Amino acid sequence: MIALLTGKIAHKSPDHIILDVHGVGYRVMIPFSTYYELPEEGEVSLHIHTSVREDAIQLYGFRTRLEKSFFQLLITVSGVGPKLARDILSNIQPAALAQALGASDIHKLSTIPGIGKKTAERLILELKDKAGKLDVSSLPKAEVRGIPAEDVIDDVTSALLNLGYKEPQVKKALGGLDAHGGASVEELLKQALKILMK
Repeated sequence: MIALLTGKIAHKSPDHIILDVHGVGYRVMIPFSTYYELPEEGEVSLHIHTSVREDAIQLYGFRTRLEKSFFQLLITVSGVGPKLARDILSNIQPAALAQALGASDIHKLSTIPGIGKKTAERLILELKDKAGKLDVSSLPKAEVRGIPAEDVIDDVTSALLNLGYKEPQVKKALGGLDAHGGASVEELLKQALKILMK
């Protein structure tokens, strides 16, 4: 089972990267919380969760052990698979997730695509105490990195659609954002998610 990968970034997008490890390209699914932390190129190390199903082996990568711990907590909940757990971490930062679970904030959790009221209640019931034991203060601050403006809207739109938001919701969220003022994918994703989470 793969637990850690170190290699060069061959490709980076909001929902996955391809990591070149000594000539072998690993496709690693990532949440936005990890995407924000990755450089555009260069060598990185990711903490890996290996998901094995009958029809596929998928790798999920995280910049910190804490992100991976949250992911692994989430997939212990009935009805929450690896993709949904990744999408949850893409919509809400680990510290905010721990706070929402601790405060039994069903409304905040149920605004995440794929999480209805019943799933939100189940997350709180099963994870409230466990999440409180994780040290969220060790999470690094996200560093924003810019990319060419013409690619920004396409990347943000694709990322939000992959998270389960509907096209009208995405268009509405992006409508008031300025992608031509030098804003990066990270900045616009954060702004769009704030609008969508209201």
